[in-house]
Amino acid sequence: MTPTHSLKLLISQEDIQARISDLAQQISLQYQDRPLTLLGVMTGSLFFLTDLMRNLTIPHQVGVIQASSYAGYRTEPGSLRTNLDYLPNLQGRSVLLIDDILDTGQTLGYIHKKISSRTEQDVRTAVLLWKKSRTEVDISPDFPGFEIEDEFVVGYGLDYADDYRHLADIYTLDFSSDE
Repeated sequence: MTPTHSLKLLISQEDIQARISDLAQQISLQYQDRPLTLLGVMTGSLFFLTDLMRNLTIPHQVGVIQASSYAGYRTEPGSLRTNLDYLPNLQGRSVLLIDDILDTGQTLGYIHKKISSRTEQDVRTAVLLWKKSRTEVDISPDFPGFEIEDEFVVGYGLDYADDYRHLADIYTLDFSSDE
């Protein structure tokens, strides 16, 4: 049985959409004269990737990368698993890695290094949420959404044990109600 938790609103759907619109304008200007491929880190970035794509005003291609370091009911990262087997052709294209959250930076740092070795063009990052105080790897998002405190968050694609992804807003998850 899945434990129940209490949720506290952190970022509203309206604030998320407004910030994504701003990021899309910045990205569209940055890449207006270059071929761009967006690579979403699955599964958490699905909502962010989709809404960002809808707001971009420039042509772009899209691909996904499967990566996970949280499994089941874990709230601390474990070993990183990635699948880069199905990447689109990146030759001659700038790449923008899209992720839901930059926490320790291990996942995004690893993926950034791997993708950089596959293209001669620039590789940059866009993240919806950034836990700056927890970042351990020398990486900063080129296009950050919101800087947040070190709290466990769910909603808008972010999950806990594959639940809560469907929520339109972002919430902090309170574990004190676990028994």
